[in-house]
This record gives sequence, structure tokens and C-alpha cells, in this order.
Amino acid sequence: MSHRKIIHIDMDAFYASVEQRDNPELRGKPVAVGGSRERGVVAASSYEARRYGVRSAMPSARAYRLCPDIIFVKPRFDHYARVSRQIREIFFTYTDLVEPLSLDEAYLDVTENKKGIHSATAIAKAIRKEIKQETQLTASAGISINKFLAKVASDLHKPDGITLIPPERALGFLEKLPIKKFHGIGTKTAEKMKRLGIRTGADLKKRSEIELVKLFGKAGRHYFRIVRAEDERPVKPNRIRKSVGAENTFFDDIDSVPEMKERLRKILARVCERLEKIPTGGKTITLKIKYNDFQVQTRSRTQGRFLSKFEDIFPIVEELLIQPKFPTKPVRLLGISMSNLDLIEEKGGKQLTLEF
Repeated sequence: MSHRKIIHIDMDAFYASVEQRDNPELRGKPVAVGGSRERGVVAASSYEARRYGVRSAMPSARAYRLCPDIIFVKPRFDHYARVSRQIREIFFTYTDLVEPLSLDEAYLDVTENKKGIHSATAIAKAIRKEIKQETQLTASAGISINKFLAKVASDLHKPDGITLIPPERALGFLEKLPIKKFHGIGTKTAEKMKRLGIRTGADLKKRSEIELVKLFGKAGRHYFRIVRAEDERPVKPNRIRKSVGAENTFFDDIDSVPEMKERLRKILARVCERLEKIPTGGKTITLKIKYNDFQVQTRSRTQGRFLSKFEDIFPIVEELLIQPKFPTKPVRLLGISMSNLDLIEEKGGKQLTLEF
């Protein structure tokens, strides 16, 4: 039986590593990209910060409590995207079957590759070496017969690690794997499984598909298959962008109409710049409001045509701010996104995809 050869490449603490590379004074120190001591959310953390428990999506005030020596750095997403494109070009020298998941990770199908290299492990080693030479950054890689196993494998020996799960070891590996290390099984689901006596893949494998569906809904079918190393999902090189947006967390809460409108002007200017770069437009405008008590509210409106210009979008944003009513509590964050995008170019019908 022939098997696919799938590699999952995951850059190590990508945003924070780029900042440490570019600023020698940050090397070896706990770094958080995004936020400040008082406000905001951590977008990424260095491994030095992770030792203190600092993680992405954590409120930066909590990160500071966990690690008083942490250094907060303003994100440079355009710069990270440029570095990401460098890495992507390396991937394409080996295969066109590259599926980006974000700026810092991607799947590659190297079953048949441009260089005629038989060993997927050899390809993964070569890619990691080229990334290090060209960007001075490290990447971890997982190699196996499907996307699920490759993703799990890349997480096992981070940072700067490489893990192979060959076909003959796949089932045994999954049986011994703790449930919390199964990609796609979150903390709450893992806790529920633990209460049911499901602690490892072997425990999960004992449950029938019908039983798992009763316990976990449609996801139960997925769990039934992945523990048996069944994952036929192809590596899809064209991942279509679903939305374009930007948001800003404020140092101080704001509660006045003029100030909110001024902040929204700046946020929308960034959104329109990103729309122009793709280029595309959207029919659905969404305003995101996070209050000082962390309650989040979204307000959307869909138009009959694609919009991309500031002067067309901002009047709608202004209406969304005051309808059905103006925010009644101080606001911590505002965001604007455009969705229902125009993803097919009129000439040639080319689909626009996420950059990596």
C-alpha cells in the first residue's frame, strides 16, 4: 500500500523570534509581541516568556504579572508577512502543494516533489536548513502519512525539532498518545474525555463510532477516524481568504463619539490599505466592540455591491456605531472587518488566496 508523504512546518515562536533576530538586545529575554503592561492582548511570546506561562491570546496585564521582566514589543505584521513570503518561496522549490494555515505554518505534500527526493525526512531537513540560512530563524517539522499526524508530530520536539511518524508506527503512536496532545481536541473536550476514562488514544479507540457521536456530536466521527490514522484530507494550495480586517486595543478606555470615530478612521484606513494590496472588496462590514468589562459585541451590515474605498465604507461604520444604540459602556477595543469578499477576478477567474 502506498502512502502520502506530508510535512507540517511550524516556525518557532515566529513573531517573537523575528523581533529577537532584528533586535539583538531582545535575544535571550522574555518577549511578548502585542499589548503593554496595562492593556491589550499578547499576540505571540518568546520561549523565554513561555517558561513563565505567558501564551498568545493572554491579556498582557496577566502576562506582566506572570513575568515582571517581560518586554512588550509592538507588532509589525507587514514585516512578518514579508519574512513569511521568503519561507513560502523555499517551500515552492520543493512542491506546489503548499497549504498555508497562517503566516507561520503550512502543510506540504511531497509525495511527488520537484527535486525527485525519495525521503520526506530529507526534504524536511533541507527545508529547515534553508530557512535557517536565509532568515536566521528556526522551524520545527512533522512528517507522516496524513495532515493530522504531521501536525501532531511537529509539536512534539519544539523548538527546532523534527519528528517522523512512519506508516508502520502510526497506529502504535496514536494509541500511546495522551488525549491532550491530539490536535483539534481542546481543553474542555479533553477534560470531558478524562471524566469518561479516555486518557490516551488506546482508550479512545475502544469506543465505537456511534458512542462517540452520541458523546461529542459530529466531531465524534472525526475522533473515531483520526485515532485509526484515517485522514484523507488533501493538501489544498488555494486557501481562500474569508475576511480582511484590523482592530485596536486602547491604552485608556474611550467613551465619546468623536474619539471613537477618530479611532475608527485610523482602523478603517488600515483595512482599506489591505483590501487594495490583495486587491478585493467586500459586501459585509462588521464593527467589533469590546467593552471595559471584556464583553464583545459585533454589528454587521451587508450591501448590494462590493466596497473597498474608505469614503464608501466609513459612513456605514458610523451608522453601525450608533445603531441600534451608541455603546453604553467605556470601550476597550474597536475593530472593523470586511467579509463576503470579491474573490474571483473578472479576468481569467483567478482565485485570490492567503499569503504565506
